[in-house]
Amino acid sequence: MNPGNDRQAGNAAPPDGPLSGCAALVTGASSGIGAATAMELARQGADLALVARRTERLEDLAATVRKEGRSCAVLTADLQDAARARQCVEDAVRECGRLDVLVNNAGSLVTGTVEEGDPEGWERMIDLNVRTVLHTSRQALPHLLRTASEGPRGVADVVNISSVAGRLARPGNAVYAATKHAVGALSESMRQEVTARGVRVGLVEPGMTATELTAPDSASASVARGMPPESWLRPEDIARAIAFMVTQPSHTAVNEILVRPTAQEH
Repeated sequence: MNPGNDRQAGNAAPPDGPLSGCAALVTGASSGIGAATAMELARQGADLALVARRTERLEDLAATVRKEGRSCAVLTADLQDAARARQCVEDAVRECGRLDVLVNNAGSLVTGTVEEGDPEGWERMIDLNVRTVLHTSRQALPHLLRTASEGPRGVADVVNISSVAGRLARPGNAVYAATKHAVGALSESMRQEVTARGVRVGLVEPGMTATELTAPDSASASVARGMPPESWLRPEDIARAIAFMVTQPSHTAVNEILVRPTAQEH
């Protein structure tokens, strides 16, 4: 009997977790939401391929993932390079033997007005927040479609990490908000293109979350608008939302999750 059908009928998940036998590629995995997501997916039974620029951090995370009994491939790359972004997908499939889940988490956040902003920072945000999502998704889709068609779950997943800024633009945040609005539009268009063939496309939009990009002493922390750091979300909160999205039975697609701290008004 198809395990995916078992879960649809409400039977218990396999002992190793609902993603047992699956492989997930997580970008931007060396810290923050990416690292937390890798650990959460490993706990759900997935084998991992991790991508980021910082090899030492990836190796440390991979060692922790392996303690969960999962295999883990480390792929060092600057995904601002479109060719490397595409190659990482192929490397992940080669290392893991398959691809069931792609989490597009790599990104950049630079604040500043259009009048006084940093054009170099704008370019990096556009590259990582939009172009990388396009290139990794395009490269991954043939593998994900094959998994959805031939794999026991009968489904595969792309999860794109956006932001509450993808819904609400604010002064000093124009370019970042523009990139995240783009990710939302891209996700919805891609969802319509592939959902009938079993590939679910989900968008996760975190509110204020404690990561390296939003450390209290960073310029980017200004987007907190006075919220004390202890009230912010933690990366693990977002990781649980991602895991919820990709562990649904094959007939259920959770297309969008907006997660804000309780204290965040906008």
